[in-house]
Amino acid sequence: MKFKIYTDGACSGNPGKGGWAAIILDGENQSSISGSENKTTNNRMELMAPIMALKKIKIKSEITIYTDSRYVKDGITEWIKKWKLNNWKSSNKKPVKNKDLWVKLDNHCQKHNVSWKWVKAHASNKFNNLVDELAVSKAK
Repeated sequence: MKFKIYTDGACSGNPGKGGWAAIILDGENQSSISGSENKTTNNRMELMAPIMALKKIKIKSEITIYTDSRYVKDGITEWIKKWKLNNWKSSNKKPVKNKDLWVKLDNHCQKHNVSWKWVKAHASNKFNNLVDELAVSKAK
């Protein structure tokens, strides 16, 4: 199976009320999921979106995840390798923030063949704009 997933997170205040959303495209089919949390951060919501979307896909699949968060894309494709080697310490020797969610995201990614694409926020990408609206609505 092949999927395209668009994800976004939003926060009203940082920390504050947060929302996350994902649009899952499977050929002609399109579905969306979203949720919210009180007292959270934008980065946590950006991470929740792909975690929850990957959770929905039960069989090993080829998945491309589109995010406008460099934090998520760079974290899961580059930084996480060093964090694991350094016992979840960042380059400044402090504990990695949001480790709980990074571990969940990494575990879900291991179940699939996932590639990550960064997209410019608030630009001409239809699905990125839709998922942004959904995440923002959940943060209100």
